[in-house]
Amino acid sequence: MANTFPDLKLLRIFTSVVHHQGFANAQQALNLSTSAISTYMSQLEAALGIVLCHRGRGGFSLTSKGELFYQEALRLLAEIEGFERYAAALKGELRGTLNLGVIDSTVGDCQLPFAEAIGAYSQEHPAVHIHLAVQSPYELQLGVQDNRLDIAIGAFSTRMSGLVYQPLYREQHWLYCSNRHPLYAERRIPEQVITQQRMVGRGYWSQAELARHGFKHSAATVESMEAQLILVLSGAYIGYLPEHYAQPWADKGDLRVLSPATFGYQAPFSLILRRGRTREPLIQTFRDLLKSQLLAR
Repeated sequence: MANTFPDLKLLRIFTSVVHHQGFANAQQALNLSTSAISTYMSQLEAALGIVLCHRGRGGFSLTSKGELFYQEALRLLAEIEGFERYAAALKGELRGTLNLGVIDSTVGDCQLPFAEAIGAYSQEHPAVHIHLAVQSPYELQLGVQDNRLDIAIGAFSTRMSGLVYQPLYREQHWLYCSNRHPLYAERRIPEQVITQQRMVGRGYWSQAELARHGFKHSAATVESMEAQLILVLSGAYIGYLPEHYAQPWADKGDLRVLSPATFGYQAPFSLILRRGRTREPLIQTFRDLLKSQLLAR
């Protein structure tokens, strides 16, 4: 019986094309022309004897069999990479790429020694290539679930199956307005007055999450803390910000906390990784190093 197992190079090209949603979008990541990518994809489909994707004027999309094959290809490539890391660890050295993810605006958080951990890790294991992505909580979880990220750190109000969530610490958030907002100079503001203000919500918040923070609806939506800060500083909106992130503007008098006894909350931060990957050398080594950095705080 002929061996129909596809070349690993073809699998990697295929998964990259799917990740980037098309041949053209994958050109830069693969350093290949669209015609070369098309040729490799045709070779893979010929080897398998199935059509993996639709491409053309209607855009790129996977067939039903292509979707099943994509999930299995991701699993296989992750296992191969894990095996390569294990083999390198047996020789007493760590090699490969460690894909890290974190939510935005954490660099000033003294509770999270993330930069220090990366620096120490890179010094101890110089042969490891670090890839760092700053993404929303949903994107981080999806990245870990799909094996595009090895480890991610953030506050996750909803959880995905197949992931391990390891608690780290709690981040304090307050409700702020700027010195351009009508409430800035007011004292003893009634709760119902605050909840009637134009409020900035986050795109990854559900309606239930918004309600837990005291509001029925939002007047604007953002995907990052920097965008949230800009809208709050505009004076047209109020919104929640991490205390450590907002503090420089609060110290200058540009921001004010509104009714901290009523509207403050703490976001539980976790380190997440895919179930079954906890003992991979690159992952385990970074987790242990980050844990030691946290204990030293």
